Amino acid sequence: MHDHRRIGRELDLFDTDPLMGSGLPYWLPAGAAVRHALEEYVRDVERRAGYRHVYSPVLGKRELYEISGHWAHYSDDMYPPMDVGGEQVVLRPSLCPHHALIFRSRGHSYRELPLRLAELGGMYRSELSGVLGGLTRVRAIQLNDAHIFCTPEQAADEARAALELIRRAYAAMGIRPARYRLSLPGAGGKYVADPDMWRRAGALLAEVLDSLEVAYEAVEGEAAFYGPKIDVQIADGAGREATLSTVQVDFHQPRQFDLGYTGPDGTRHRPVMVHRSIVGSVERAVAHLIEVHGGAFPAWLAPVQLVALPVSEAAVSAADALVRRCVARGLRAELAGPERGTLGARIRDARLVPYQAVIGPREAADDQVALRLRDGRRIDPLPAAEALARVLALTSGHGLDLWDG
Repeated sequence: MHDHRRIGRELDLFDTDPLMGSGLPYWLPAGAAVRHALEEYVRDVERRAGYRHVYSPVLGKRELYEISGHWAHYSDDMYPPMDVGGEQVVLRPSLCPHHALIFRSRGHSYRELPLRLAELGGMYRSELSGVLGGLTRVRAIQLNDAHIFCTPEQAADEARAALELIRRAYAAMGIRPARYRLSLPGAGGKYVADPDMWRRAGALLAEVLDSLEVAYEAVEGEAAFYGPKIDVQIADGAGREATLSTVQVDFHQPRQFDLGYTGPDGTRHRPVMVHRSIVGSVERAVAHLIEVHGGAFPAWLAPVQLVALPVSEAAVSAADALVRRCVARGLRAELAGPERGTLGARIRDARLVPYQAVIGPREAADDQVALRLRDGRRIDPLPAAEALARVLALTSGHGLDLWDG
């Protein structure tokens, strides 16, 4: 079984320091490259799907979270308020109240809906020390979050479209869900008291799952405090489950923040708020990717996508030129020259790199490369420009195949 904490340290992806604090890992250059590639993929997918990106502050007044309901229902997981300039300010536990205020800051017509606001933003959870571990349970979270403000008639279609984005992302990352869960409220005061709201939202999400013919389990006691959700569950090698992606329907916060839009009849209507996260927290997503792939990430996610391996000192100049061409085209590439050992040793050291470009005297003279693929295949020498173009096409396509022939 792959342990992302061990692999992460072996591959210099991330680490921790007691002076930074428990549950607050830092990202090393290789890990930051994986994270950046994942974030850029998500932003691009969202742009193509009609999302508009925003930034919002990681702090908010306590009053904001009292209005949203977080303070009443979620304060055990929040950090205590800080007194700043005579006001109580809190590290945010969620992005949704901030996006509700962004929507409320302007008037809206039904013609503008659905309005899809997305953000890769930080949020903070006051996790107990005993549950912290690697990247899977942390206190500072970078969340791939979005909130869709839409008419009631649009909510089901928006939830379906969000599930489709999740499906495509999982295919690109080479991971598969363990199961889908319809998370419903349970007993007790943890949830907003509005039975009719819960019935409407739960029925809508069940309809979405049924229409897509997705098998799911309905589980009580796992909903957000403000509404039910579809949780896409993943499992590690030991079978332990965690939620990675979610789609939620929220009638509560639009009411709490008095959100509205002008309908075709000229009167004010209340929007529905669909929360969705394609890859969930970046930390948990990368932890799962490390464990699923054992550090051999899909080529588009790999910290180093191509390594140039000159056979001898005479080919170093040609290999260095290839690396510079790769970097100029947006590939993550590096040179592993003879100073790092024999060619065999360098090939072994680069075993997790998707593409190894071996350059001998003949390749250097003819501007060619002989590619070795991570899966053991060897590609006959190709003109460097052709080899580079094919690698770029494969990595930019966000697929899992290492070669197209």
